[in-house]
Amino acid sequence: MGGPVTLPPLPDRPLRLGLTGGIGSGKSTVAEWLVRLGATLVDADAISRASTATGGAAIEPIRRAFGDALIGPDGALDRDRMRALVFQDPSARQKLEAIVHPIVRAEIEHRCRTAPSDCVVLDIPLLVESASWRERIHTLWVVDCLPETQIRRVMQRNGWPREQVQAVLAAQARREQRLAVADTVIDNDQTPLEQLETQVRIAYARTRHQFGL
Repeated sequence: MGGPVTLPPLPDRPLRLGLTGGIGSGKSTVAEWLVRLGATLVDADAISRASTATGGAAIEPIRRAFGDALIGPDGALDRDRMRALVFQDPSARQKLEAIVHPIVRAEIEHRCRTAPSDCVVLDIPLLVESASWRERIHTLWVVDCLPETQIRRVMQRNGWPREQVQAVLAAQARREQRLAVADTVIDNDQTPLEQLETQVRIAYARTRHQFGL
């Protein structure tokens, strides 16, 4: 049995601001305002999708692990087939994540090292659920709202039935878990957009001052 993995020291710059929140919390809106304030956004979901798109870095490893049937005619991952496979065989998810996650982590590290600004916003949906990610950021922001608000927003935005939204919420960290580890909480429950923007501006200025930027 090997010992625990030792991560290299986290560089002082750029400041790595982890941003997370449950589905429908408004995390993307907060990320957009942080970019307007000068931060560089690194979107883990977008990197993951690119890795399984046509010509993506994960395609050939997925082909070797799962076979040609999981690759569509366009050369991208057949997401519908993979979703069905993961539903039938939970171990398939672990196998897929073992391929995709290292690729995503390496690309995130590269983008942090080459960021044009002194602050990088790491938009990582499962940031709270992953201890290894928590060790790779300087500060953690959580965009917060009531679960019922999340359900209503996602039903309106995606057209999903309530049960489908509730299933997604059940698979994510609970609101209490996110709040317990947050360094900064952005309240976006019944918050008007103007007030939300003001919150973000004040919190960003405070965070920059805290880290000497």
